[in-house]
Amino acid sequence: MDKHFLKSAAILILVGFSQLISAQTKIEIVSIENAPIISKHIYGHFAEHLGRCIYEGFYVGENSVIPNSEGVRIDIIEALKELQIPNLRWPGGCFADTYHWMDGIGDLEQRPTIVNTWWGGVTEDNSFGTHNFLNLCEELGAEPYLSGNVGSGGVQELADWVQYTNFKGKSPMSDLRRENGKEEPWGVKYWGIGNEAWGCGGNMRPEYYADIYKKYVTFMSDADVEGGIYKIASGASNDDYNWTEVLMKNIPKSMLQGVALHHYSVIDWSAKGPDVNFDEETYFKTMKESWLMEELIVKHTAIMDKYDEEKKVDLIVDEWGGWYEVSEGTNPGFLYQQNTMRDAMIAGMNLNIFNNHADRVKMANLAQAVNVLQAVILTDKEKMILTPTYHVMNMYKVHQDAKLIPLSFDSPSYNFKGETLPALTVSASKDLNQKVHISFTNIDSKKNTMVAIDLNEFKLKNISGAILSSKSLHDHNSFENPNKIAPKNFNDFKFKKGILELTIPPFSVIVVEGAMME
Repeated sequence: MDKHFLKSAAILILVGFSQLISAQTKIEIVSIENAPIISKHIYGHFAEHLGRCIYEGFYVGENSVIPNSEGVRIDIIEALKELQIPNLRWPGGCFADTYHWMDGIGDLEQRPTIVNTWWGGVTEDNSFGTHNFLNLCEELGAEPYLSGNVGSGGVQELADWVQYTNFKGKSPMSDLRRENGKEEPWGVKYWGIGNEAWGCGGNMRPEYYADIYKKYVTFMSDADVEGGIYKIASGASNDDYNWTEVLMKNIPKSMLQGVALHHYSVIDWSAKGPDVNFDEETYFKTMKESWLMEELIVKHTAIMDKYDEEKKVDLIVDEWGGWYEVSEGTNPGFLYQQNTMRDAMIAGMNLNIFNNHADRVKMANLAQAVNVLQAVILTDKEKMILTPTYHVMNMYKVHQDAKLIPLSFDSPSYNFKGETLPALTVSASKDLNQKVHISFTNIDSKKNTMVAIDLNEFKLKNISGAILSSKSLHDHNSFENPNKIAPKNFNDFKFKKGILELTIPPFSVIVVEGAMME
């Protein structure tokens, strides 16, 4: 064979190999003196009466052969306890503004039905209601986040719900609660005042909603809730900055604790792309939409800062995640989709973004917990699987209520057909046990990312790590192969003279831990 041909081939191989490896990215630690605490509530979840999230998901009924606690699957309870979920949002979503809470209490046989006009046109029998949900939250050790009906419900209805769940003394609603078997109130702190008021919650103008908001919260009593109830306004969709401006300008800060923001990683609402068999162009566009979260938080926060320099009002990203066409052969109204390594990238990226904006972002809710959109759990009758997104959130839970370690670096680029995105997101924190955690997500579909970070100021020892990765972006856990994707120990790093060096494979998530010396 011709020597020149062999030499040329070797050069081509080396060039191709070099294109798969980026130059080392140096990450610097910024002063942590005034850094915020990463609220555990950033790791919240969402359960709507949608498709198989509640029924056939969480709730199978007390007579089911599937092991349950008051009708809720025990395997789901155990899985969510492992995640240490801090809060759970319910009953919607769009469904919340058609839900009348009194339909879901009392004798099961006497409860009226309702047609779920938003999601599949199915008949809702109200067998899962307030007691089921709030008792579930107690068992999970999670704060309930109730989304009140402002779209089709009245002021008195929401005021009564607050009294029913929270008031210790004698009143019509607390007496009714006791009649239904609950002597002591649950003490529900977090309340959403409607949902997506700009759309399915009433198609309102922001000025009109701001007035409606003030009317409703005026009659919501703080009684018997330590520090008062935490009221969250229905916030903007994506880049509707005027919505945030109007709310911050028109609602007194004494009446407002949080403003919501919704953003899904959707490439095209009329053609969302497949949940599994997507091409790289679709993947890149999805990552581009996911990266938009950074810009949205920065710009909405800037508006909030204009009216609230002391940052008394929080930004609540209570719906986020990937949204694709439903899995083939499933009900279009049920929003069931498979969860691949692409979803792990969305989760890792967005959680890093939220962590790094912990001064204003105080809660976030992944949509949704079970069988809907970017679910952490999927079920099929008695079977249950944990998704790649579940594993990312389990790896990242070490950041809950830890002090942010601000970082500075220039990310390598993920290039596709002339467009570029930052390939790397990173966040770091120090917890109360004097452990430092650093989470890395590399979204590049082909290139490794090499990083180095000087950790000398923390005097770390006992470095360890975990990685979530797979051979293909399409890989996912199935009911036939439930453990195809799971975290593994990660030891492929160097730690010498306080410098941590590691290589992050394409589309992978790594979390590194080190203990501070005493």
